[in-house]
Parts: sequence; C-alpha cells; structure tokens
Amino acid sequence: MSALQTLAETSVAIKGNLGSIGYGLAAIGPGVGVGIIFGNGTQALARQPEAAGLIRANQILGFAFCEALALIGLVMPFVYPAS
Repeated sequence: MSALQTLAETSVAIKGNLGSIGYGLAAIGPGVGVGIIFGNGTQALARQPEAAGLIRANQILGFAFCEALALIGLVMPFVYPAS
C-alpha cells in the first residue's frame, strides 16, 4: 500500500467524521430553539391561561420550524457527500 493511497483513505475517513461533527453542531441550534419555545410558552400559559389555544398553536408552529432546521442539517451530508 502506497503512502498516497493511505493518505487518500485517511482523507475520506476524516471527511466522514467531520460530517458527523457538523451534524452534531447543526443539531445544537434547533435543540436550544425548542427549549426556548416551550419554556417561554409555559411561562405564557401560566400568565394568561385564557390564551392557551393561541399560545399552543404558536408553539407548535415554532417547533415545526426548528425541527425543519434539524432535518435540513441531517439531509445535507447526503446531498453533498464526502468524496
């Protein structure tokens, strides 16, 4: 096995690991966002229980947008694979 072939294989392995690290970092943002959405939603429900329907609808909408970002982060390594 030549040194160049070993270097090429190592390069592919590093790119694969960087993709995993990249998705881990991409999942942090939506995780924090979901926490903020439901934390503030719980506070809003405690302050104005009569607006529960509107608050819950906005929570679900915000949650969907945050999870869409996480799914985009999951799909990107497959769209642009390590070559």
